[in-house]
Amino acid sequence: MKRRYKMQFKENQTAQKLRGGYYTPPDLALFISKWVTEPANCKNILEPSCGDGNFIEAIAKVVNKEINIDAFEIEKSEFEKSKKRANHFNNLNLNISHKDFLEWFLKGRDTSHFYDGVVGNPPFIRYQYLPANSQAYAEQIYQRFSLPFRRHTNAWVPFVVTAVGLLKPGGRLGMVIPAEIMHVMHAQALRSFLGTNCSKIVIFDPEDIWFEDTLQGAVIILAEKKKAVTEKGNGVGIVRTVGKDFLNRNPSNYFNGTEFINGKTIEGKWTRALLNTKEREIYDSLAENERVFTFDEIADVDVGLVTGANKFFLVNDDTVKKYNLSEWAYPMFGRSEHCPGVIYNEEQHTTNTNKGLPTNFIWFKIKSQKELNSGAKKYIAMGEKLDLHKRYKCKIRKPWYTVPSVYVTQIGMLKRAHDIPRLIYNDIGAYTTDTAYRIKTTQVSPEVLVYCFVNSLTALSAELEGRHYGGGVLELVPSEIEKMVVPIPRGIRPNLKKLDKDIRQLNIDDILHEQDKSVLSGIGLSKNEQNTLYNAWKKLKCRRQRTSCDEE
Repeated sequence: MKRRYKMQFKENQTAQKLRGGYYTPPDLALFISKWVTEPANCKNILEPSCGDGNFIEAIAKVVNKEINIDAFEIEKSEFEKSKKRANHFNNLNLNISHKDFLEWFLKGRDTSHFYDGVVGNPPFIRYQYLPANSQAYAEQIYQRFSLPFRRHTNAWVPFVVTAVGLLKPGGRLGMVIPAEIMHVMHAQALRSFLGTNCSKIVIFDPEDIWFEDTLQGAVIILAEKKKAVTEKGNGVGIVRTVGKDFLNRNPSNYFNGTEFINGKTIEGKWTRALLNTKEREIYDSLAENERVFTFDEIADVDVGLVTGANKFFLVNDDTVKKYNLSEWAYPMFGRSEHCPGVIYNEEQHTTNTNKGLPTNFIWFKIKSQKELNSGAKKYIAMGEKLDLHKRYKCKIRKPWYTVPSVYVTQIGMLKRAHDIPRLIYNDIGAYTTDTAYRIKTTQVSPEVLVYCFVNSLTALSAELEGRHYGGGVLELVPSEIEKMVVPIPRGIRPNLKKLDKDIRQLNIDDILHEQDKSVLSGIGLSKNEQNTLYNAWKKLKCRRQRTSCDEE
């Protein structure tokens, strides 16, 4: 069964990646097919994107009864492979169609026909890389099921929504889907849809990468549709796996024996389900602590400067000198290599400058080029020769080389982090690009917020609210940052210089233990409670980075 994985830039991808030429391992297909076809009344199966037929063969191997399968494949060559492969399976009544599954659902299907089970591995292609007609079908699927549509969605999401919609009451769904189902914002509508329509959902969450040549993780989802609209759902359960030994057990043992949680978990990101009962209880109880605040209660978050052409507007000293740009050059930071600690001061800025890093933001605060010297004019002409003025963000402003919404805040925050996110105390009023955020405090001092932000509770909330992709880097957008929790003890005296030094020299585990003594003890948490939060953070961090915590 084909898998379309997450692509970055369409023009840089191979033909294989653009068509999604990746296949579900046969052992995973067998495991899923065994569970979906297990009920005695299972007779009609749907496979919405069958590729070269791995799931069809798996079903043929695990059933000892006659099964009807409707399968779809949009790629002609893969469709032909499935048709040829299907000739070997006598116990299957196969109807394999060379069609777009979503188009078939929207335009031509028998509206009275539903399925006992759905198997497969739906296409994994970013919305912006889909053909125009496929984009339209995706949006129509959201409308058909009354779900809020986001243009940041991925092709696999409407496939899963439609598959669930086509299940009979009590029917089963088993699929391989991206691990981002757990946490990305564009899948929230799907998570809510599954929670509303399914009695149980089990996610098999592997430590391994199942598909070679990709960084993107995948999970197995097993879900059972409610037998009645009024049936109460059990929620979602997570089965963490290492290796493939789990495939040796009957999948029903997991589906019936996993701990399920509902409420906040099924309504939001499913990363909460990765916590055990004690961890969730401590974390949730802190919502009642008067010294624990959501980020939006004590600070405002805004994106950094959106230049539209960072390499043009962010330059090193050599470029400033070459084009005589000193009059329009302002200090800036925006990458982790710029900020190894929590303080950005003159010393750090000088260090970055000496390394040849782009530490200057070029801000032409002018209305006409007449106000520029010859060097600056040459620099702008060079940018136009590179067609920078034709880029979307540049061409919509007049003149194109003047960046809007330029202001400085005393706190910055990098968009991405390896271990934990950090706030940066901006001691010299440097500007930040859109690789960082600008933060203004509303209830506490900047020094207090930067200091108290480093602790196991806040680090755990970042794992729960953020998202990650290939490579395991944690990413947070403003709406997710606003939901993070920050403990602020009364009378705390922040020692930013020590924290800055520690972050530059110590490992993150020692830093958190030290900060927890000050910050978490200050809001009344016991040592045991602090350790529970720390261990919960580390568990989620290791999962994100696909490392064993025992190895650290």
